[in-house]
Amino acid sequence: MAEKISNKDVFFNPFSKTNPVVVQVLGICSVLAVTAKLEPAIVMGISVIAVLAFANVIISLLRNTIPTNIRIIVQLVVVAGLVVIVEQLLRAFAYDVALQLSVFIGLIITNCILMGRLEAFAMGNKPWPAFLDGVGNGIGYAIILIIVGFFRELLGSGTLLGFQVVPDSWYTAGYVNNGLMILPPMALVVVACIIWVQRARNKDLQEAQ
Repeated sequence: MAEKISNKDVFFNPFSKTNPVVVQVLGICSVLAVTAKLEPAIVMGISVIAVLAFANVIISLLRNTIPTNIRIIVQLVVVAGLVVIVEQLLRAFAYDVALQLSVFIGLIITNCILMGRLEAFAMGNKPWPAFLDGVGNGIGYAIILIIVGFFRELLGSGTLLGFQVVPDSWYTAGYVNNGLMILPPMALVVVACIIWVQRARNKDLQEAQ
């Protein structure tokens, strides 16, 4: 019988110990795609938190009525409906960011973090733990996006959230933005550095390999 996990662990473990990106290595595609700037990374993170939290609750509420052979279809329909709502809200209130994110908001539907949590947790737990799991994993995902977006925009463009933070005097003295940082492969390099730090600080993760 599986060990019961407390609600506290359900919520906080995805921040570090079971982070979906750097521990479970899920959702990497969106990390590559939306982190050249910090703003879209933040918006994507918030969007995933909202979709994952509410999808988990809905699937948890329906778990005893969903036929096993169509559960994946039901999960996809629920996620797709929530993604459409999020996309329309972004177009209404943050149109410029919605344009930057482009098709990637729609691709939340296929994000393996969402489908993994719905199948592994929401289908077997009550709504409140499912909600905590969704928010926790969403925040864990968003943390990585924000860290990667922070360093890529700062080092690649000299800005943060569109505001210049590298002084003009640095450029006068010869400082040059690292153009490689805004290319997708550098997102992998930054994520790899985060994984290295994560494994160095958590010996149990090394032993689990």
